[in-house]
Amino acid sequence: MNLRKMLKSKLHRACVTEANLDYEGSCTVDEGLMELADIAPNEMVLISNINNGERFETYVIPGEKGSGKVCLNGAAARKGLVGDRIIIITNRYVSEDEISDYKPTIIQLSENNKPLN
Repeated sequence: MNLRKMLKSKLHRACVTEANLDYEGSCTVDEGLMELADIAPNEMVLISNINNGERFETYVIPGEKGSGKVCLNGAAARKGLVGDRIIIITNRYVSEDEISDYKPTIIQLSENNKPLN
């Protein structure tokens, strides 16, 4: 069976609310936003920083639901500043049979990390 790596979901234009260099690693994301984008705790993500062009991979840990928190932790804190807009991207593998009907989940966010759609 031939599988293709496809966009599963993304949090588009999330605003970095914190950067914590002393944390062990990862990206903390409001648990409610994780649920909307179907992101599981410890799931690997690709993050693209709109402000500086940085792209990096890390994993997500849940933050307080409803807080709007998006915190770059550990080494990831070197890749962005508070106020930067980022895209948090997840992937999945899809069979050739599923591709024609496949639709990723895209959550557009406001400057306060509130869903716009």
